[in-house]
Parts: sequence; structure tokens; C-alpha cells
Amino acid sequence: MDPSHAADGGPDPGPATPADQLAVLLKRSARGDRAAFAELYDATAARLHGLVLRVVRDRAQAEEVTQEAYLEIWRTAARFDPARGSALSWLMTIGHRKAVDRVRSAEASTRREETYQHRQHVPPHDETAEAAHASLEARRVRAALTGLTEVQREAIQLAYFGGYTHTEVAAMLDLPVGTAKTRIRDGLIRLRDAIGVER
Repeated sequence: MDPSHAADGGPDPGPATPADQLAVLLKRSARGDRAAFAELYDATAARLHGLVLRVVRDRAQAEEVTQEAYLEIWRTAARFDPARGSALSWLMTIGHRKAVDRVRSAEASTRREETYQHRQHVPPHDETAEAAHASLEARRVRAALTGLTEVQREAIQLAYFGGYTHTEVAAMLDLPVGTAKTRIRDGLIRLRDAIGVER
């Protein structure tokens, strides 16, 4: 009898190919067969991990992504359609997609961090220019103070340069609080106008 033909007269299918075995393991995994899934994992993990590692270029992340891929494979094994490609190709597609997602996520995170850093960045300032500006402002204020009446100037100096409250200024100048507030307010108005004109 021709060994290439089965007893029914048809061609002998021979032993199952590795690709066929993976498809069978996937089908069994889809039915919740944990042993089949463990076998599938052992047969394909090295290749899938290698693909993921080439994409993410980080061993620790590659291990994480590989585990994520197999988790999805376990959950979606029933979606495998042998008419659309081999089991190994289906597994590798899931692994590759997971790896690309991880890379894109990392890149997006890096861009967000760079954007945040850029927004938070305070550009280095010119201390000499800042000092000159402060000195100029001080001169303007001093010049403007000379344009106030003596009582206004005294009240302003106590309140804004001495740091005293209106009540304290009133007590120090032996004035009613309302009068002290009026002098401070009027002095500030004149000060503001004088500085504004000089600008």
C-alpha cells in the first residue's frame, strides 16, 4: 500500500506542522484551556519577545509589553481566523502593535514633559539690567515723593516703606485713622500720577 495515501484512499495528511499546532493551541486557548495556552506561550514567547525588544529597545519594557501582548492573546484567542493568516503571524501582529503603542506612549509622555518644562522655564534674566531698572524705579519714586506735601510724604513713607498699618500710622502721627487714610490715599494718587508722567 502506498504510504502516501490513507486507508480511505485520500492523501495522508502526515504529522501536523508547527504552524498547524499553533493554530490548534490557539483554538484550545479560546475555549479556556490553560494548558494549551501555556504550551502556546512556551512555543512562541522567545520570538514575540525578540520582536517587541527590537521595537521598544528596552529590556524591562519589552518584558512588560510581551506580557501585555499574551494577556490580549488569551482574552482574544477566539478572534483568530486561520483563513486570514498563520497563528504565529497573528501573535506577532499583536505583539508588534503593543510595542508600537508603548513607544508612541513614551514619546507622547516625553513631549508632554518637554512642553511642561518649556512652559515652566523662567528664562535667565540680565541681573545688571534688572538692577539698573530697579535703581531707575527707585529714583522715580524718590523724585515723585518730593512732589507730595510733607504730611502726605510722611504718611506714605510710614505706610509703604515702613510697613505700618493705617491704624499704626494714625497713632504715630497723632491723627484720626480716617485722616491718616486720606493722606495715604491722596499721596498715592499723586505719586502714581507723578510716576506715570515720568514714564
